[in-house]
Amino acid sequence: MGKIIAIANQKGGVGKTTTAINLAASLAVLDYKTLIVDADPQANSTSGLGFNPKEIQFSIYECMIEGAIPQDAIVETSFENLYLLPSHIDLVGAEIEMISLKDREGKMKEALTHIRDDYDFVIIDCSPSLGLITINSLTAADSVIIPVQCEYFALEGLGKLLNTVKIIQTRLNTNLAIEGILLTMYDLRVRLSNQVVNEVTAHFQHMVFNTLIPRNIRLSESPSYGLPAIAQDSESKGAVSYLNLAREILAKNGLIEQEEPIRRAVR
Repeated sequence: MGKIIAIANQKGGVGKTTTAINLAASLAVLDYKTLIVDADPQANSTSGLGFNPKEIQFSIYECMIEGAIPQDAIVETSFENLYLLPSHIDLVGAEIEMISLKDREGKMKEALTHIRDDYDFVIIDCSPSLGLITINSLTAADSVIIPVQCEYFALEGLGKLLNTVKIIQTRLNTNLAIEGILLTMYDLRVRLSNQVVNEVTAHFQHMVFNTLIPRNIRLSESPSYGLPAIAQDSESKGAVSYLNLAREILAKNGLIEQEEPIRRAVR
């Protein structure tokens, strides 16, 4: 049975989609069959993997609202072992349409139940909100990764998200775990970045991943090519960092042995 990991934070611009695409691609490189579920109406994971959202005929929207079969919506990417369940702008109206539906918080879980056994990992790219689509994503997930930007106000809203996770654990998904807090957009040269790393680590301790995701030009420009960073430049700091994150997650889940600790500092 594949593991479902949601990437969630209600703050925008913290690296959710960058993490979804590049983590999934790194898992694929390590020979784990991986599916990205684009659960954001902005469809950035869809376009970031080279697909035009306007040309998508079947998406996660049809699976959740109309009961479409996910296999009919999933597309192969140009990257081996990496697949996509795309999004569409129609997903904007899904929350309103689901209000009157029975078990409205479980529609994504119902859809993914049919396909999770086909993949080693399913990565859900959540929207930057704590609305019904994100709640659906967390209800469907086994765990959640929370990206936190290494900048001022880094902890803003994090408490609210953690409270939402606790509510879902209590009422909707008792098995939901926090996979980890991921520090993104780290710059070794900036004092504030190091202060944020120290503050978050001191407060959340073992919940924080050892891997730090740096500010990196390859991570920023790769979506314009419709490719993950590792396909554009496998030796770039961004690509290597996400490969380290993938290995850290695999080790945490007992799938590989981590031979040596991953260094905190990004060189």
